[in-house]
Amino acid sequence: MSTNSNLLNRFPQKKLSLLPTPFYKLENISHEFSANIYCKRDDLTGFGFGGNKTRKLDFLIADAINKKANTLIAVGAVQSNFCRIATAAGKVCELDVHLVLGGRLPRKPTGNLLLDHLFGANIHSRESDDWNIWELTAQQLSKELAAKGKIVYRLPVGGSTPVGVLGYVAAFFEILDDCKRLGIKIDAIIHATSSGGTQAGLIVGKVLAGWQGRIIGMGVAKNEGQLSQEVFELANDTGKLFEISINKSDVIIDNSFMGSAYAVRTAQSDIAIKLFAQREGIILDNVYTGKAAAGLLDYAKRGLFSPNENVVFIHTGGTAEMFE
Repeated sequence: MSTNSNLLNRFPQKKLSLLPTPFYKLENISHEFSANIYCKRDDLTGFGFGGNKTRKLDFLIADAINKKANTLIAVGAVQSNFCRIATAAGKVCELDVHLVLGGRLPRKPTGNLLLDHLFGANIHSRESDDWNIWELTAQQLSKELAAKGKIVYRLPVGGSTPVGVLGYVAAFFEILDDCKRLGIKIDAIIHATSSGGTQAGLIVGKVLAGWQGRIIGMGVAKNEGQLSQEVFELANDTGKLFEISINKSDVIIDNSFMGSAYAVRTAQSDIAIKLFAQREGIILDNVYTGKAAAGLLDYAKRGLFSPNENVVFIHTGGTAEMFE
């Protein structure tokens, strides 16, 4: 690991993720778009069907155990990747797991919801797309469980707390190690951003390492202004753990590829998903990585990367959604 990654040793980790994840150049897509595009395969973190949320839960579950919790509450949409992995992590660590899932439950569980049942979640449904209503429901559930004597550790949407953000501070240093192994320097990192934890962690890692490149979050939820402020505040709160401050200019979000709403498919995303599948054998999803890849390819097509620049696309997972 890079020297700066030692800063993370004082934070407890459960280490459920199988790390480091693969990192390599997308040769066919790079050739087709006349760009140097690398992929960090965080869909292959291994635990609980994989995805970026395992890195966050490595820290969150360890924190829950340190606080003597015996019950976990996680919040997300019906096809939430985070809730799926939170259930697996909680149950493996012998915690009772409750999920507050927003949106209408299907008659037959599919995709992530099917895995939630397999891993053993207690599911509480709210037929609403409003994230605030989900969180209020989780707060009330937490009070009810506490009244029954449970020690509850409540996780917001995406596990996006300073403790969860540490997962992607560590991931940033892992990417630097990947680059060192391949003998390259990177100029930009592109990924999907929604609850903000992944992007906030990368930004904190960037500041700690003194890296001068761009971290571009392709927004897939919320409006650009709101999400930008949330990522900034989350990164700043996490930075306080290392006694550093964050510049607002480090928060770069592009919502151009979200489409009409969160989780709504787009034509650009469909094209990107097919291209990654047929040219690289990589499966993306409709909610997160397909839209982020659409942004990546559009940038390359428009010549926004110079021929000398190396760009990293973080595949944050979500593959189970394809089986919805």
